[in-house]
Amino acid sequence: MEQFVELLSQINSFELIRVISWGLAGAISFYFSIGNARVWTSISIGFFLIFLGQAYAINPWVHYYKLSAFHNIVGTVAIVVITHGFLEYYVFCRTFEISGKKVTVYLFSLLILAAGGIFLYINPTPSPNTIRNFKIVENAIWVFLSIMNLELIRKIYVTIKDSPISKGFIAFGIVFFLIFLWKGSELYLQIFQWDRDWQDIIAVMTDEVSDIDNFAGRVQISTLVDKYAGFLSSLSVGGTFIYIYRLLK
Repeated sequence: MEQFVELLSQINSFELIRVISWGLAGAISFYFSIGNARVWTSISIGFFLIFLGQAYAINPWVHYYKLSAFHNIVGTVAIVVITHGFLEYYVFCRTFEISGKKVTVYLFSLLILAAGGIFLYINPTPSPNTIRNFKIVENAIWVFLSIMNLELIRKIYVTIKDSPISKGFIAFGIVFFLIFLWKGSELYLQIFQWDRDWQDIIAVMTDEVSDIDNFAGRVQISTLVDKYAGFLSSLSVGGTFIYIYRLLK
């Protein structure tokens, strides 16, 4: 217990608020999926996995390379199942029909995560550069699926705009716009090799010279967008689920 309290005291309060907000979203979305609300199952699993991804930053094995790579696999699976959930929600609000069983969604998610774990187990320990590649793939998938989710959320809102819960999907739109800025700004820095990971890699592993000083302004703006859009997305997602919970009461 003392070690846990000591660990918490070392955590940046900024990061702690992010973890708590994502945890709140994961808990409330799981509550929505209880009982017969099959349509919320994929969405709740996705937000719970994002919570695990955010909580990863406070675990004591943060520098264990294979676990770092698995963290990126978890993040990728999270946005994929969330997108699947919104797609199912859109079909449901159009037809009032939903196919499949909740257990199938749980097993499919576990199977994908297990396959990711086996993939890492049978391959060499990832280098810092390989882990950075995992992050780039994760961010690219997040950016494109965030755009897809914005379109799905717009369609869901148009379909159910006369229902009490419709305004909750406007809030979801704000959440995914902020996520798009968060992941997109980080991806922008990675593509041009201006991210912190690449600067650390070339400082100790290569003779490559960075051009980061020539673009200090856009690097600073992108870094600030990455930091604050990520923070605001966590606050907005927690607030969105509280708002939807009140709408559904």
